[in-house]
Amino acid sequence: MKEAISPAEAAALIPDGATVLIGGFMAVGSPHRLIAALVAAGRRDLTVIANDTAMPGKGIGQLITARAVRKVIASHIGLNPETQAQMIAGELEVELVPQGTLIERIRAGGVGLGGVLTATGLGTPVAEGKQTVEVEGKTYLLETPLRGDFALVGCHQADYIGNLEYSLTAHNFNPIIAMAADEVIAEPRTIVPVGVISPDAVKTPGVLVDHLIERAL
Repeated sequence: MKEAISPAEAAALIPDGATVLIGGFMAVGSPHRLIAALVAAGRRDLTVIANDTAMPGKGIGQLITARAVRKVIASHIGLNPETQAQMIAGELEVELVPQGTLIERIRAGGVGLGGVLTATGLGTPVAEGKQTVEVEGKTYLLETPLRGDFALVGCHQADYIGNLEYSLTAHNFNPIIAMAADEVIAEPRTIVPVGVISPDAVKTPGVLVDHLIERAL
């Protein structure tokens, strides 16, 4: 059984300077209450690994607006002009990674692989400074694994031992990032007794989850 904690208690576990994987796709499937708690706690110098930085004031965009982030590793920042402005001003480091490569690098970090071979990015600035590997006459970039100190996931529901079920597009990144961090904090909409979630619906087993955020009132 996992004791549910408040968003503020969860935010207190995450120190300044931490590397944080955050789920969601344009804020869909993101742990919104936990993100807000990090802003309220005044966190600084975070490295955020995520698909995107959402929009100003929404999802990860709240962290950008609060200037809580030192570095972003993401596939795009196109819908958040605040991210772009901070990058152009030299206030925020941004590493752009092709979307498929990004999630595969995170998956590699989660399952213990030494990296990912991909042709995506060859002949572009993405390839600068990276090792290439030839396989059967074809050249690939070696993309290194990504891991975090914490993974912050949003889910449809959890049971009392931390098994997680996701809904619709929240499947996109959350299950993968939950494998690639030292500590996993999940924010479910509801928490239900063991057995309510069908075993077939469990996408993140409770053994991977360290903390559950209490359900919203």
